[in-house]
Amino acid sequence: MSRTDYGGAVYGSLLAASVLATAGAVGHYSRFQLVMLLIVTGLVFWAAHVYAQLAGERLVGQPWSAREIRRVARHEWSIVEAAALPAVAVAVSPLLGLDLGGSAWLALGVAVVQQVAWACLSAARAGATRGQLVAEGAVNLLLGLIIVAAKAVLGH
Repeated sequence: MSRTDYGGAVYGSLLAASVLATAGAVGHYSRFQLVMLLIVTGLVFWAAHVYAQLAGERLVGQPWSAREIRRVARHEWSIVEAAALPAVAVAVSPLLGLDLGGSAWLALGVAVVQQVAWACLSAARAGATRGQLVAEGAVNLLLGLIIVAAKAVLGH
């Protein structure tokens, strides 16, 4: 069984937050379109990471095996998984009475919280001290808040 790629999960969360922060600045999206934008962006970046990892590990003249491709694809899948919860937040937000703007803010909050959680889980699994764990959480919270600030500045 492969271990969770916490780095990929943090990266995927940052990616989802960035999509949510900027999507409204370039046009109007329906809820469905925003959900699809999150999922498709996660899938495209996942595929790019799989390709980059395979290309970086390839020995010159050696083809990739199906086994190696599956191994790398599974390892990088956390990038897509990180887009799932913010996408679900957008999809279920009407049940909370939120309009599309509120949905995007909710999903952005979910993305930032999960980013911090993944970073802290990674640090804890690595045996970080309490201080290191707090620092890891603080750095990731700061990164998330920068994205939140970008959304606020973009005015949507």
